[in-house]
Amino acid sequence: MKVLIRDRLEAVGAPAWDGLVAATGLRSPFLSWTWQREWARVFAADRRLEIHCVEDGSGGLVAVLPLYEAAPGAMQVLGGADVSDYLDLIAVQGHEEEAWMALLQSRTAERVEWELHAVPAASTTVTALPQLAPAYGLAASVAVEERCPVRALPSSWETYLAHLSGKHRHELQRKMRRLERDAPDAHASSVSAPADIAARLNDFLALHRSSRVGKARFMDDRMERFFRRALNAFAERGAARLWFLDTDSGPIAAFVTIEWDGTVGLYNSGFAPDRAALSPGVVLLAQVIRDAIARGREKFDFLRGEERYKYEFEPVPEAVYQVKIR
Repeated sequence: MKVLIRDRLEAVGAPAWDGLVAATGLRSPFLSWTWQREWARVFAADRRLEIHCVEDGSGGLVAVLPLYEAAPGAMQVLGGADVSDYLDLIAVQGHEEEAWMALLQSRTAERVEWELHAVPAASTTVTALPQLAPAYGLAASVAVEERCPVRALPSSWETYLAHLSGKHRHELQRKMRRLERDAPDAHASSVSAPADIAARLNDFLALHRSSRVGKARFMDDRMERFFRRALNAFAERGAARLWFLDTDSGPIAAFVTIEWDGTVGLYNSGFAPDRAALSPGVVLLAQVIRDAIARGREKFDFLRGEERYKYEFEPVPEAVYQVKIR
C-alpha cells in the first residue's frame, strides 16, 4: 500500500469519498463528504490540510485520514470535536489495520502529533493502534472523551414504554399529561424538505440560543453559517429533520435530528426557558422517538452529551475516545 497526501478535499472528490464511507463499518454522517467539506469551509478555511489517502497496489482507495493543522506541530482530524459525534479513519471495513500500518510507516520521520476525536470504542483506532504504533517508533494514547447514549428501538411505542422502569414510565406519562392539561394548544410538528427546514431554521436557532448562556456562545456567526450549510445539504439527501413543539404563541421546544443506516440521531436542541416547568423538551423527545419507531428505524442515538433528560429514556451509554499519535 502507498500513502498520498492531498492538500484539499476536492482532490479526492465526493463520489470517491462517499463511496469509501459507504464501505466502512461506521458509516457516520460526520465522515460524509457533505459534513467534512462544509466544516472545512467554515472552520479550516485558513488552515493547512493534509488528506492522507491510502491506496492499494492497483490504485484503489482503501482509506482516507483527513487532517488539518490546529497548531504548529499538531494535526487534528477534520470535523471538529465540538460538532461531530463520531469521527475516525475512513477505511474499507476489514482493512483498517493495514491502512493504519501504511499511515504509521509513512510518517515515521515526522515530529508532529496526530489527534483524533470522538472515535467509537469498537474502532481499530482504539483497539489496535496502541499496539501497532511502537513498531514504527511511535506511541498512541487512548482516553475516554465522552459518552453517547444509545437505545435499540422495538417494534412499537407501547413496547418501548413497557420496557422503561416504572419510575421513568410514570414520570414521562405524567409530563405528557401535564403538558396536555396546561398547554392544550401544544402539538409536535416536523419538517424535512430543504425549503421547509430553511424556512423554520430561525425558530430553532432562537430557541437554541435562549436555552442557556453556553448555547448562545456556541451558536456564533460561524457556527450558524455551518449549521445552515450542513443541514441544507443533509436535507437534500433526506437525512435531516427539524422538530418543534408548537403553540399558538410560537414554538417552545425544538430538535435537529439526522439519520443514517436505520438510526435517528438527536443532534441538537433548544427550548423556551420560561416554559421549562412544562418539560417541553422531554415531551417532544417522546414524540421524536415514537415517530422513529413508527417509521421502522432500528436505533435511536442520543449522541454526545450526558444531559439528564436523555437518561429518562434509559439509553445505554457508549464511550467515544480521543486518540493521539506521537
